Amino acid sequence: MEIPMDPLFLAWSYFRRRKFQRCSDLCTKVLEDSPYDQSCSFKAFYDLMLFVCVSTQAAWSLKTRALTEMVYIDEIEVDQEGIAEMMLDESCIAQVARPGTSLRLPGTSHGGGPTAAVRPVTQAGRPITGFVRPSTQSGRPGTMEQAIKTPRTASTARPVTSASGRFVRLGTASMLTNPDGPFINLSRLNLAKYSQKPNLSKTLFEYIFHHENDVKNALDLAAQATEHAQFKDWWWKVQLGKCYYRLGLYREAEKQFRSALNHQEVVDTYLYLAKVYQRLDQPITALNLFKQGLDHFPGEVTLLTGIARIHEEMNNITSATEYYRDVLKQDNTHVEAIACIGSNHFYTDQPEIALRFYRRLLQMGVYNCQLYNNLGLCCFYAQQYDMTLSSFERALALVANDEEQADVWYNIGHVAVGIGDLTLAYQCFKLTLAFNNDHAEAYNNLAVLELRKGRIEQSKAFLQTAASLAPHMYEPHFNLSTLSEKIGDLQSSYTAAQKSEDAFPEHVDTQQLLRQLRQHFALL
Repeated sequence: MEIPMDPLFLAWSYFRRRKFQRCSDLCTKVLEDSPYDQSCSFKAFYDLMLFVCVSTQAAWSLKTRALTEMVYIDEIEVDQEGIAEMMLDESCIAQVARPGTSLRLPGTSHGGGPTAAVRPVTQAGRPITGFVRPSTQSGRPGTMEQAIKTPRTASTARPVTSASGRFVRLGTASMLTNPDGPFINLSRLNLAKYSQKPNLSKTLFEYIFHHENDVKNALDLAAQATEHAQFKDWWWKVQLGKCYYRLGLYREAEKQFRSALNHQEVVDTYLYLAKVYQRLDQPITALNLFKQGLDHFPGEVTLLTGIARIHEEMNNITSATEYYRDVLKQDNTHVEAIACIGSNHFYTDQPEIALRFYRRLLQMGVYNCQLYNNLGLCCFYAQQYDMTLSSFERALALVANDEEQADVWYNIGHVAVGIGDLTLAYQCFKLTLAFNNDHAEAYNNLAVLELRKGRIEQSKAFLQTAASLAPHMYEPHFNLSTLSEKIGDLQSSYTAAQKSEDAFPEHVDTQQLLRQLRQHFALL
């Protein structure tokens, strides 16, 4: 005779094995089968009710946790700024920040890294990182038009209009876990009663915050629970800070996180507080906070990674690389650190060393289009031509969308230019535009090839298209200025040269061209 397992214990086992839907269904069955209507003596009834009450609370709490885990997103890593947050932000300390103290001003720090002539930059003027993270795709746009035209994520061409919109959409998607309606009716919930029950209030808060995305009710529950704990529970203060951060009240969030750190030193609290300072555009304060955290948690990988990311965003590539190396000393399988160091070696004319880092990623099991694309480029510039085309073939076989396909064909076109096969290069750049019609670099290179064929008007049209698609790139502006100067359109040449100088002030050829044009205008 088989003895059936206790349903609540089985549900807990499902939860531990991350089978959340089964756990939720089993908890629902336990809650529906509560034996309130069984007839028995008063003492037996009292004992039964006491057991049922505890069991029901446990099932309710476990189902709440299971539903939360289904839609849980790490608040520390996933953070995107929408157009509303970027263009309508009034939380900055100074409109004109001192050099090296702001994340919003491009090129404010001199970190000894490669210039824009070698390493591509975002429209905010920061070098493209070796690892795709939220807010590293394009940086802060300078104008509203630029913000609307620039995609904010790697998977869609539509800009994120507001960070709050993502949480609203997650809230509606979470209803799929309960087709019959919400598990908890928040409008009828007595938050004051639940705030006095520590075993239930924490799971209830996470359900409201992550599953229902009702920040207002979550904030009310956290405030009452903090008051019931006599303002001594650091966990509730962190949750208050998260609610304030989600609502855009960064100074209030800073106070709560600071207070939580005074009660308990926790790594996550340092990361949340650093997020607040980065949103307030205070990278120096965030760096000091990370270093303070390292004093309490020496060698903590997440804190070291945070320091490296801030240095990278401030153009201080040398310091960023040093901290990424410190990360690898603690965790030699850290994908982000390996990718960023490899990218830095590639752009500092050390493709052989970059190849070692990318091969390390391959040995670790990373198997995607981007990695084989980078391996192909490293092999080509390291003169290992036998591996170049096979790497690009693997990359083409692993593409997930048209943007990746376009980037691979663009790099194959560069290889074709390097070996002198301009016909193949022309076809590759055409294929790039077939998969991604907004690929500004392909337009620029096609313009150069068209000019070699003597098609001046076609070349000029391609350069104008590239300049309008990517105003932060200096190459289309400089090429258009040179072409206009050769055909005698000096005014257009001067205008394009000025745009090139704004994008890359240290470009020597642009400065020489501007000097020649000014001398010519002075003679008129």
